[in-house]
Amino acid sequence: MGRAFQNRKESMAKTSDQKAKVYSKYGREIYVCAKSGGIDPNGNLSLRSLIERAKKDQVPTHVIDKAIDKAKGGGGEDFDTARYEGFGPGNTMVIVDCLSDNPNRTFGDVRTCFNKVKCKIGSQGSVSHMFDHSAIFVFAGTDEETVLEALMLADVDVTDIELEDGKVTVFAPHTDYSKAKTALTEAFGDIEFEVDEIQFVAQNTTEIPGEEVEQFDRFLDLLNDLDDVQRVYHNAEY
Repeated sequence: MGRAFQNRKESMAKTSDQKAKVYSKYGREIYVCAKSGGIDPNGNLSLRSLIERAKKDQVPTHVIDKAIDKAKGGGGEDFDTARYEGFGPGNTMVIVDCLSDNPNRTFGDVRTCFNKVKCKIGSQGSVSHMFDHSAIFVFAGTDEETVLEALMLADVDVTDIELEDGKVTVFAPHTDYSKAKTALTEAFGDIEFEVDEIQFVAQNTTEIPGEEVEQFDRFLDLLNDLDDVQRVYHNAEY
C-alpha cells in the first residue's frame, strides 16, 4: 500500500531546556505505562518498547529509572489520556495525543495552538476515522512471506506487510500489538526493531501548498512545546 507513517525520531534538542522537555515527556509516558501495565519490562511489552525507544533518543537512564520507581511506589500524579482532533494549516488532518492531570487546562492549551494558526479544533471522531490505529514494526529482512506465515500462525490479523530496501514493515491492528511482537520475536529471535510502536496512520495524505509549509511547521512546534502533548499525528505531505 505504501502508506506513510511517522518514524519517531526525536531530533537532538539544541538547548538544555528542549532536552529537559523531551526527557519530561518520556518520563511521564514511562510512568503511566508502568503504573497501568506493571513495572517489569519482560511482562509489559509496551513498557519495554517505550524504554528501548527512550534509549534510542538518548534519554538518560536516571530519567527512566526515576519514572519506573515512581510507578512502583503506587502514588504520584494521576494522568489521564486525552485525544484531540482537528484540521491544521493546508486543510491537513491532525490528531493530538496527550497525558494530562488537568484536562480542562490541556484542552485550552491545545485549542490555543489551533487558534494561533487560524485553524479550529474539531469534535471527537472528526478526523480519526481517516486514520488507521496500527501497531507498526520495522526490521531488517528480505522475506515477507516467512514473516506473514509466522504472524498468521499466531492468529495476528495482519493489515499489511511491505518489503523495501532490505526492511520489512508490518502493520497490524493496535489491539494485536503484544501478540504480533511476541510472534515476531519467537519466530526470528532477538530482532532489532527500527520502529516498534502504535501509531495513527493516515489513509490518505494531503500535500501542503508551499506558502503554508512554514505555518504548518509553526503549528507542530506550538503543539510539541506543550508539556501535556505526547504525540502529534497528521496526514501532511511536504
